[in-house]
Amino acid sequence: MEHIKSHFLAKIVELLIVPGRLVQIDLFLKEYYITISIIIHLAINIMLKSFKHNLNHVSVPPFIYGTAWKKEKTQMLTLQALENGYLGIDTANQLKHYFEEGVGLGIQQFLKNTGKSRGDLFLQTKFTPASSQDHNKPYNETDSYSNQVRQSFLSSLDHLQTDYIDSYILHGPTYYSKVVQDDLDIWKAMEDLYYEGKVRLLGVSNVDLEQLKVLYNAAVIKPSLVQNRCFASSYWDFSIRSFCKKHNILYQGFSLLTANQSYLLTNKMHEIATQYKKSIPQIIFRFALQIGIVPLTGTSNQQHMKEDLDLDSFELSSDVVKLIEEINKS
Repeated sequence: MEHIKSHFLAKIVELLIVPGRLVQIDLFLKEYYITISIIIHLAINIMLKSFKHNLNHVSVPPFIYGTAWKKEKTQMLTLQALENGYLGIDTANQLKHYFEEGVGLGIQQFLKNTGKSRGDLFLQTKFTPASSQDHNKPYNETDSYSNQVRQSFLSSLDHLQTDYIDSYILHGPTYYSKVVQDDLDIWKAMEDLYYEGKVRLLGVSNVDLEQLKVLYNAAVIKPSLVQNRCFASSYWDFSIRSFCKKHNILYQGFSLLTANQSYLLTNKMHEIATQYKKSIPQIIFRFALQIGIVPLTGTSNQQHMKEDLDLDSFELSSDVVKLIEEINKS
């Protein structure tokens, strides 16, 4: 990377001392930006290649950037995440917590700046039932669930400026403790989008084991992904992960850091981080990869974006993995 930087500076000096070269400088800067972006993405692809997943002929990145709670910074942070090597972006058509349109603007800016194509990215969004929306619902709540899902989905396509979604997620069951017919009607509407080729994978979020079993048994198109808040206190959602592994469902974990502060800010975790010369977030994300979790990060810090992807230079021993898996015992 230092060699590239030196070449870049030398080229700028060369262009500056020749009159009438401002246009050439502009073209060179754009070319340099594209080159660096491509190098970053190639490096990330190579580094985390062993943790990539293939579901139904869809390549799922090993790490996904989450865009919740970014508000007016959503476009900028989405662009920064893509520039720093993230290939997967997670959002939702839920203005209460997400700004899906901002995600689309960030993606389009990235594609324009780099010359990369939509197919290079993994885009995941969600249908959110009315009970988890505020007044800004992306559908008519009095319509059938079939129409609600379709209205929300078409709105998502418009926001993200795409004609298909890689992964479409049911944001959560209608009720906290069970799956009811309303949820199955919503899932049926999502299946229709899958049959039409507008969605490549279906998934569900914020479920417990019984809810997942009911949905799985009722579904014609089985969920390919489960996305849950992942607590160390439940052995990192062990029961759900076990079900997922048995049924070839990919587990995505969010809030790996923020939901587990009392377990992570301990002397033992600091000892592990010191041993590997990595930060605690890097240790946890590497741990997640090694036990089959696709982690999400929503950091707004560019340095952390880079560090969170720098996970290929070390591997946790089986003893350390077991210790972190059972960290709630200590």
